[in-house]
Amino acid sequence: MPGDLDDSTLLLEQVNQALDNATPLRIQGSNSKAFLGRIGAGEILDTRSHRGIVSYDPTELVITVRCGTPLAELKQVLDAARQMLPCEPPAFGDGATVGGMIASGLSGPRRPWSGSVRDFVLGTRVITGLGKHLRFGGEVMKNVAGYDLSRLMAGSYGTLGLITEVSLKVLPKPRQALSVSLEMSSERALQNLAQWGQQPLPISAACHDGERLHLRLEGGEGSVKAAHDRLGGEPLDSAYWDDLNEHRLTFFDEDQPLWRLSLPNNTARLSLPGRQLIDWGGAQRWLKSDAEDRFIRQVANEVGGHVTCYSHGLIDSPFQPLPAALMRYHQSLKQQLDPRGIFNPGRLYAEL
Repeated sequence: MPGDLDDSTLLLEQVNQALDNATPLRIQGSNSKAFLGRIGAGEILDTRSHRGIVSYDPTELVITVRCGTPLAELKQVLDAARQMLPCEPPAFGDGATVGGMIASGLSGPRRPWSGSVRDFVLGTRVITGLGKHLRFGGEVMKNVAGYDLSRLMAGSYGTLGLITEVSLKVLPKPRQALSVSLEMSSERALQNLAQWGQQPLPISAACHDGERLHLRLEGGEGSVKAAHDRLGGEPLDSAYWDDLNEHRLTFFDEDQPLWRLSLPNNTARLSLPGRQLIDWGGAQRWLKSDAEDRFIRQVANEVGGHVTCYSHGLIDSPFQPLPAALMRYHQSLKQQLDPRGIFNPGRLYAEL
């Protein structure tokens, strides 16, 4: 296990050298998610040498892994024990790392039914902007010391510190899984999903592509069969969900900017120009559109949602602009953990 693997000494030395020289650092693994956020700046700090599984006991449903470990390797280890990361983080590249998975905080089709990446982070080790290598949280759900700070690393895009290690809660794979497809309008699909969400149906993914509603049913053999008998639908290749998660569907090939809209549950179909793909049972919408970002954000804001631009370099602020009060909280947190601003400056927002 970790005995023959690189430790974090080199990473800590690089951070302290950057602090001494006031040199910004651009943290990256395989760079598979470089298209997200603002254009990065600084000297590259590559995490991929710091890799490997630190500890894993399938009976405890907890795995501790180093930041440079390929996400594919982590999934392979879990798969051998019939376990999984329930949040289904996308890779967007063969070399995607665990550190990038945490830093981006992206979740897949199962997100509304199982939780986000943040929900499965138990603890982290982080090199802070003070040149200290600290441990937050632990390896069990009952250990809450520093627990929230570990969760803050999820979705921080490396702006708060360098994640060197993370402990994750994992779960057994479902005993039975079946994917089906039903022909219906998007309006009808959203109505059905709102009703089904109040019923004990074993739905773990739901996506409407403009013509058909695709569902994934997971659980015990009896519950999956009963749900299929009730809902009907034609069989669907389970590879559809991986293709959706990794943006390999033809929808994502269209030569138009890609926008991600995160919306409250049960939001009706939005009147926006372009094509929409409804994911997460309606809570996430993918939009291919040439419309101006201000208009798209206005429409989403009116229903209580927010927008992220997935087309790199299209606009200066790809993430949802923050209200002034919330930005002050972000800046205060950044000041506490990275007072000299060396970690991924400006990656999330120009003000950070």
